[in-house]
Amino acid sequence: MGKKLIKRLGLSLITLFLISLISFALMQLAPGGPMAVYAENPKITKADRARIAHRLGLDKPKHIQYIIWMKNMSHGDFGNSYKTGRPVLLEINERIPATLKLMLLSFLISISIAIPIGIYSATHRNSWADYLLTTGSFFGLSMPTFWFGLILIYLLALTLQWLPAGGYLTPWFSAEDFSIWVRPWAVFWEHFRFMIMPAIVLGLANTASWSRYMRSSMLEIVNQDYIRTARAKGVTEKLVIFKHALRNALPPIVTVMALDLPAFFGGAIITEKLFAWPGMGRLFIDSVFGRDYQILMGITVITAVLVIISNFFADILYSILDPRVKYEG
Repeated sequence: MGKKLIKRLGLSLITLFLISLISFALMQLAPGGPMAVYAENPKITKADRARIAHRLGLDKPKHIQYIIWMKNMSHGDFGNSYKTGRPVLLEINERIPATLKLMLLSFLISISIAIPIGIYSATHRNSWADYLLTTGSFFGLSMPTFWFGLILIYLLALTLQWLPAGGYLTPWFSAEDFSIWVRPWAVFWEHFRFMIMPAIVLGLANTASWSRYMRSSMLEIVNQDYIRTARAKGVTEKLVIFKHALRNALPPIVTVMALDLPAFFGGAIITEKLFAWPGMGRLFIDSVFGRDYQILMGITVITAVLVIISNFFADILYSILDPRVKYEG
């Protein structure tokens, strides 16, 4: 087991290196660059631009820039933002609380809807409910995220005025206005009502695909011989489905969830931008438009690490859900 874990770690490091190299190369090939924002300012002379490029290290050859970045990154230094001058990790850490809140609620929405729908569709195959749920899933898969988000804003924020259209917190909200007993609930509700619409948009985008995977996996299991044997022995249908079939149908969906988990952490770019949610996704898209390559590289590497860790824990969870599956690295 130890050798296999070391091998897995080595492959992960090689993967991270290739991802960082390809990402750096693509950013360098993109038109413009960090210095493009200064080229549009007539007050900044050519000498000023050269001095700024030297201070940022952009006057060095591209391969030297990458080597310097890799050396600093290996020590936990992702550099400073070209736009704000602040450390990259500090910029990212400030977005993590908002991202974790949105990620948790979105994940709970997805898993609480997708798995029951998938189970029901599989156990009621070719029924009108199955056709209706299948049609709804395909509609959810094909529905543009920005369109669904705009519809929610129009209905819930502008027309009914039940929820705020976007943001993270009401500017004039103050927890000190509430008593010490009510304060935690007031703060929770203030954050929660801003989070409802982006969480629904982000959660339902994954619900559609997860429910299809769950249905397909359950259909394969319910036709197995041991399921028919359990029914022949008089085991109740609920026990057959939720004890025998569900546990064996979960491993494929666990893989899909593990691969989608970093997307939850990074936040859907369109969703966070649409609702002005101050998370990782919004930081990423703002950095793209601002050509802040240091921030982009930091988010890319962190996301890659999350994908690798998610896959590793998915392998471990496989062996827990199905003892026949052994982790082999």
